Amino acid sequence: MFKTNKDLGLLILRVGASLMMLTHGIGKVQDLFTNPTDFADPIGLGATISLVLTVIGEFVAPIFIIIGYKTKIAAIPTLITMLVAAFVYHYNDPFDSKEKAMLYALCFLVIAITGPGKYAIDKK
Repeated sequence: MFKTNKDLGLLILRVGASLMMLTHGIGKVQDLFTNPTDFADPIGLGATISLVLTVIGEFVAPIFIIIGYKTKIAAIPTLITMLVAAFVYHYNDPFDSKEKAMLYALCFLVIAITGPGKYAIDKK
């Protein structure tokens, strides 16, 4: 009855989730150049290192995911960043505070498992 197109679905998922993630990462890139020591340190690596890792997860990796380059690998830092946000940084918070990070983590887990689909640089 309906023709399924998983590649189009994967394109929409990876571009949509990554564009939304970039909105969180842009502010952190700016923080990296203005005040890198004024950032949370949820896993004990130091504020600057935590910020650099977060910038990789919320800004650099999503750019790779959008264009579909090394997509499965690029989804891992973003997935880890969202898991840390949900289960370490928001550990004592109610579920509704963790929910957004968990939804992002779910999206990037699916991308890490399935890959980019055929509409990606990886597939050229």
